Amino acid sequence: MINPINQTNNNVKTSIFYINDYHGKSINMERTVTASNEFDARNKNKKDVDTLKLSSGDIMIGEEYATNQIAVMFQRVLGISASAVGNHEYDMQEKVSTILPQVHMNLLACNVKISPNNPWAKKIKSSVIEEKNGNKYGIIGTSPIDLEKRSKEGVIHKEIKVDKAKETVQDIQDEVNKLQSQGINKIILLSHLGYTLDKIVANQTQGIDVILGGHSHDLLFDVKEGENLFYSKTGEPVIITQAGRDGKNFGILNLEFDKNGVIKKVQNNLGLTRNFKRNAPVKYIFDKIFGVKETYGYIKSAPPPLKKDLIEPNPHAYFIADCIRKDLGCDIAILPSPNVRGYFESGKVDTRTLVDILPFQNKLYKMRYCEKDIVESFKQAAKSFTNIANKPGIFYASGIKYSVTQNGKITSMAYLDRNESEIPIDIDNPRTDKFYSVVLNDYCAQGNDGFTLLNQPHNIIEKYSFDASQCVKNILKQTNEPIEIKDDGRIQIIN
Repeated sequence: MINPINQTNNNVKTSIFYINDYHGKSINMERTVTASNEFDARNKNKKDVDTLKLSSGDIMIGEEYATNQIAVMFQRVLGISASAVGNHEYDMQEKVSTILPQVHMNLLACNVKISPNNPWAKKIKSSVIEEKNGNKYGIIGTSPIDLEKRSKEGVIHKEIKVDKAKETVQDIQDEVNKLQSQGINKIILLSHLGYTLDKIVANQTQGIDVILGGHSHDLLFDVKEGENLFYSKTGEPVIITQAGRDGKNFGILNLEFDKNGVIKKVQNNLGLTRNFKRNAPVKYIFDKIFGVKETYGYIKSAPPPLKKDLIEPNPHAYFIADCIRKDLGCDIAILPSPNVRGYFESGKVDTRTLVDILPFQNKLYKMRYCEKDIVESFKQAAKSFTNIANKPGIFYASGIKYSVTQNGKITSMAYLDRNESEIPIDIDNPRTDKFYSVVLNDYCAQGNDGFTLLNQPHNIIEKYSFDASQCVKNILKQTNEPIEIKDDGRIQIIN
């Protein structure tokens, strides 16, 4: 059993500042820079402590160039030396050749097979060795095994393949063996596999000391046996960390290794980014990259942010969906919960606000779906209550009201017409001869996240060249009074 750090000795001491799954959230990036600077100041004169700054991926997001440029710059300012390649790092397809040369850290994924002509092929490594104060650390990375399900159609499906779970575990062990053959006995895995697979890796491999995790958006506090302290095939301790999602948290992992590279003491701390001020110089640079900040409207009041982002009723999302429906004149607007990465606060709504809340900038489609298509897709989304990491998340909508149990079963549903009159839908026998115009993002309309029944190219009414944020801008500009965002009960969670 290993112990908390509580005394000085001659072991190798290491302090790791780690991040994961920021999803382009630039305001939290600015706060994290302040936290990172404090980390640097605390360790500046500690000559006996090796410091590392590492990322487990998904700091980038979507196809919007400015957001990804900022994500790359953020990691450079922070001093991140190596990162796993998450699914959202692969989002940018059209301009990937422009963004990759700006990446100066090591991008790691030992479980991918990439076509030689793809821009990623020359950028991704399986592992690297970092040396601090004469101590060598082997650092390995992985991409998520469900990459294809988490990516929009494009070259990724054709040119980048990720090994399945069993093969990925072997890929990791093979890379560990290579590092150990070079005399490396302190090995860190930057994993974008998710918590469930991380636990399997910890138990089914040998030689890994730390798994800095991501992808499943778990918050792993402290060090608890069976939760984030496991033991390898040879009985040595393995620490797993993960700091949630959207840059709400960062982590600092303090370790002591003995001469054989075995962890003897450990301390895992999570910090809240909202407790730190936005770094002014970085904010100035980010504002410049985003361009002119325009104010579109004002919020009078709004609820606090969610605690369980993927499965809670979300008035902020309702407001966005209502803007889509009103602006584009559809019967129903669907907003998948993963699309919403922030929240409105009282005060002005400007460019940075909307980028922070809707960072994906997925284009919108108007589709013609029958009632059965809609009901079945909502039922599938509702299963997120019991799915691992609550993925892919429930559907928010304008024009649909429904009740769902905590076990993920929809018990009732109604269509809300333009007059807000409720028209009940028979969820057990939904009609196939009744159709609605539905606006949703291209990601879902292409059948991603498992919503294959929504992939109906023959039923596309219109493809828009903009995302949901444009609809919010348009409606706010038309509204003279500040908006009051509140929960109108359109989703009821039944115990």
